[in-house]
Amino acid sequence: MIVLKFGGTSLESVDSIKEVKEVITSKSGGRIVVVSAIGKTTNELQHMAELARAGDTQYISVYEQLHDQHAAIISSLLDISFHEKIEAIFKQLRRVCDGVFLLKELTKRSLDFILSAGELLSSNIIASYLKKEGEQVNLLDSRAFIKTDDSFGGAVVDFHTSNGLLKQALETSSEVTVMGGFISSAPNGESTTLGRGGSDYTASIVAAALDAEILEIWTDVDGLMTADPRMVKHAQVIDEITYEEAIELSHFGAKVLYSPSLKPCFEKDIPIRIKNTFNKQTEGTLVSSGTDDDQLVKGITSLQNVSLISLSGTGLLSIPKFTKDFFATLAQHNLGVEFITQSNAEHTITIGLASEDAECAYHVLTKNFESHIADGLIDPIGIERDLSILALVGKNMKNQVGVSGNMFHVLGRNGVSIKAISQGSSERNISAIVKKADLSKSLNVLHEAFFQYEVKRVNLFIVGVGNVGKAFLEQLRTQSFILREEHRISIKLTGVANSQKMTLDEEGISLDKWKDKLDAGDDFDPKRFQHKIIELNLRNSIFIDITAAKAIADLYPDFLQKSISVVTPNKIAATESFISYQNLKQTTRRYSSQFLIETNVCAGLPVLSTLSDVVRSGDHVHQIEAVLSGTLNFLFNEYDGSRNFVDVIKQAKEEGYTEPDPRMDLSCEDVKRKLLILIRESGYSFEMNEIALEAFMPSSCQNTTSMEEFYKQVEKQEDYFKELYQKSKENGTRLKVVAIFKDGKATVKLSEIRTEHPFYHLEGKDNIVLFFTDRYKEQPLVIKGAGAGAAVTASGIFADVLRLSQPES
Repeated sequence: MIVLKFGGTSLESVDSIKEVKEVITSKSGGRIVVVSAIGKTTNELQHMAELARAGDTQYISVYEQLHDQHAAIISSLLDISFHEKIEAIFKQLRRVCDGVFLLKELTKRSLDFILSAGELLSSNIIASYLKKEGEQVNLLDSRAFIKTDDSFGGAVVDFHTSNGLLKQALETSSEVTVMGGFISSAPNGESTTLGRGGSDYTASIVAAALDAEILEIWTDVDGLMTADPRMVKHAQVIDEITYEEAIELSHFGAKVLYSPSLKPCFEKDIPIRIKNTFNKQTEGTLVSSGTDDDQLVKGITSLQNVSLISLSGTGLLSIPKFTKDFFATLAQHNLGVEFITQSNAEHTITIGLASEDAECAYHVLTKNFESHIADGLIDPIGIERDLSILALVGKNMKNQVGVSGNMFHVLGRNGVSIKAISQGSSERNISAIVKKADLSKSLNVLHEAFFQYEVKRVNLFIVGVGNVGKAFLEQLRTQSFILREEHRISIKLTGVANSQKMTLDEEGISLDKWKDKLDAGDDFDPKRFQHKIIELNLRNSIFIDITAAKAIADLYPDFLQKSISVVTPNKIAATESFISYQNLKQTTRRYSSQFLIETNVCAGLPVLSTLSDVVRSGDHVHQIEAVLSGTLNFLFNEYDGSRNFVDVIKQAKEEGYTEPDPRMDLSCEDVKRKLLILIRESGYSFEMNEIALEAFMPSSCQNTTSMEEFYKQVEKQEDYFKELYQKSKENGTRLKVVAIFKDGKATVKLSEIRTEHPFYHLEGKDNIVLFFTDRYKEQPLVIKGAGAGAAVTASGIFADVLRLSQPES
């Protein structure tokens, strides 16, 4: 014997009812079929009753729509225009609604009678259709077999009587029996209903009474999901789950299953399988007493509209039976509590309630304890609105260290503030209350963290798509498949901007068509772009600044405070006052964001990451010697007097080795900034004005107002540059702009490098940095390689993005 329950969504149309018939006829042996009302019939019946009570004649229109809907289904399925039993049900329904309209009174008894019509209608239609298709069908009125008390609206089942009646009628049945769910009857025979989850409850009662092999619940989804698929796109079907885990998931929002109604099956250890009427080939979810899987977290679920109410005060301990009085007050007003947490010293008790209950709870508790509040024993009751509860559920969490730590770490990294935490003694559930606005982000990052097959989505917002920006986007495009397939990372371009335009798309911008999308975007405004990014509130967000603009660098603190990490080759933020630099670092620590500036020094070379490892390991940097400008190194390596120095500068700019304004390189200001960053990252408090600069460019070249004038002045000074070169050649040296930090002093100057020095053979656009530390005294730690170029810088940005994108372990 098996029991099959079909929900309203499985019966809402002629085609769906045909699918239900296919499911029923595919089974063999005794089959008990429990059906809900068709589609949204119950909601419409409720609406009709309320209109009648309000004296609104529109109840007749609702009645007629329901009649026409069911008549159309009967006509299509049964090829008849009149069904005697169906018409009788509708006539009774109309008479009761007319009475409600005349009296303008709707009792719970009357409402139960009205609502019971939905299941009476659907069970008659399904039974008639199955008979027409050749099945041996037994139609039962559930009210004759499911007996309850007279608590209309949510009656209490008399199991002893109901079980006896069901066994007598169905224990030896070998045919198809169709029953309406949700409906029952009081001792005097009047219609009652079983409340929320009533049809599931009917099916569970029948299955338990008959010791059925299994209860199958057929609905419009593939089973219980690892998360709400409306909020988490990569949610998966849970193959197997225990009763206890199912109870936890359903309590916190999993709508497929209403676990209290399935208690009879739980007690009899009857397995329950949840399946999709419209996707029959899938196995669905099996709910049973035990599973052998080792999945740590089975699902992540949530309740959206929640408010927190807190009572606190040092005088709580002195109030007799305070806790009892507190919960008794809530019970007297039928206020259900979804979440509870209490301080060990009992100075604070916090509860989470559905928002519609919270306002009432706030007022009744305030009134109940007003004398204690007036005496100062209790602080004024606090209420916090617009919150949600999210919960991790899984029986295996009990034996695993660090689950809650990982949960809170993942949320913290994404800027999710946790208002309250609760973990039951069973350790099957870890619950947290967060802002409602953060719920979607929270569910997605937790799903990525705890379901290892999950691909982690990273959202990039980029300002600056010049040579470096274009190179970065191309690298991202070519590597995206490998990142997704081999590393489980999906990096999405979610926003992009240049100095004229900006565009954002939560679904992601095509890496093949980003330029077209940008050209058609809105006018660029830095603050507005930032506001839109923060407003999207997406998980794993990274802001990438590939400009040299102060206005963009000024946005970093606000991003970091929203736990949006920043990656940039822009040196401005890291080279302003030391206090400003410290504030950025402190902000990242406070808000669990990161400020990654690897490309600030030596483009894609791992200089800063290596330096960070050295310092964190306890080593101390005493001295730094470096050639930090790939541009200047290129210029002095290429220039040999055979062509003008200005032409070499133009070549460097065309090949992407210079800053957007080459004067920044040639003034050595860029080198000063890089040296300052190295000094600060080494652990020293240092300011830009403490670096001595010996400029090699004539003032007439540097003090120009346009690039055209700059090039003209450099051309006029050709003899000066040729003289520098000739003198170095005669001395057997090579010209390099060298940055030095030693004995607490820093200098940047053009130097003649002799053959024995490591800098002498530095070719092309290469950079080199020597770190002299406690551990590297005689032989310095050397980092050498390409230090300029769009592709090299882009690869450094890419490396920083990947550091931030690694899935949580």
